Amino acid sequence: MRYRTRILIDKLFKGIFKTTGFLVLALLGGIFAMLVYNSVSFFLDIKPLDFITGMEWAPTAKVPKYGMLPLIISTTFVTLGAMIIAIPLGIGTAAFISEYAGKRLKNILKPAIEMLAAIPSVVIGFLGIVVVSPGIANMADLPNGLNALNGAILLAIMALPTIITVAEDAIHAVPNAYKEASYGVGATKWQTLRKVIIPAAAPGIIAAVMLGVGRAIGETMTVLMATGNASLIPSGMFDSVKTMTATIAIEMGEVPYQTTHYYALYAIATVLFFMTLFANLVGEFFINRFRKYHAV
Repeated sequence: MRYRTRILIDKLFKGIFKTTGFLVLALLGGIFAMLVYNSVSFFLDIKPLDFITGMEWAPTAKVPKYGMLPLIISTTFVTLGAMIIAIPLGIGTAAFISEYAGKRLKNILKPAIEMLAAIPSVVIGFLGIVVVSPGIANMADLPNGLNALNGAILLAIMALPTIITVAEDAIHAVPNAYKEASYGVGATKWQTLRKVIIPAAAPGIIAAVMLGVGRAIGETMTVLMATGNASLIPSGMFDSVKTMTATIAIEMGEVPYQTTHYYALYAIATVLFFMTLFANLVGEFFINRFRKYHAV
C-alpha cells in the first residue's frame, strides 16, 4: 500500500512539473506570436529594411518616419558602456569575495551586494538625475548630464549584483584539487586565480556576463529617466540617447490603438527580443566551447 501511494505521488508530481514546464514554453511562444503578429501588421506598411536602416524616428511628424537605427545604436552604446564598467568590477569583486575575503567580511559583502539588486530601478534613475548627471555635466562642461554615459553607469550598477553573485558561485565551485595542484608547483595565489581558477570557472563567468547583458538591454525606467531621450544617432557617450525600451515605455501609453505607430512599437519589441536571444545564443556558444575545452 505504501509502495503504491509513493508511486502515485511520484506520478502526480511528475505530471505537475511537466505541465509547468510546458506552460512556460507556451507563455513564451504566446508572447513571441503576439509580437510577430503585430509586427507583420506594421511591415505591411513599412519595408523591414527601411525600418531597420532608417536614420530618423519621428512617428508623430507630419510625414511620419519609422527608422529605428538610432534606437538600436543608442541601446548598443548604453549596454556596451555598462558592460565595460560592470564586467571587470563584477568579476574582480566575485574573485575577491571567493578567494581573498575573510569569513566575516564575506558575510557582510554578499548580503549587501544582493540587497543592491532589490533597489527599484526608479530610485536608481532618480539618483542618476540628481547625483550622477550633475557630476558628468561638471566634468565634461555640458549643459546637463543626461546622456549615454549616465545611463551606462546606472545600468552597470544594476547589473553588478547579478554578475557578482553568479560569477562568485562559479569561482567558488572550482574544485580545491585545482588550487592545491597549482600551489604544489609553486604558483602564488594571484597566479593560481588568474591562470587556473578563472579559466576553470569561465563557463559560469560567461553566464554571469550574459545575464548582466540581458539585465542591461531590458532595463526601461532607469534609461528613460537618465539618458535624455533624443532619437538621434550618438557620436559619443556624452550625447543624449533614446533606447528601444524607453521608446516603447514613453510612446505606448499615448499612441492611438491599431495605427502604424502602434504596430511600430511591437516591431521594436520584436527586434529587442531577437537582440536578447542573439546575446544568449552567443553566450551559450562560448560556454559550450569552454566546457569542451575542459573536457579535453
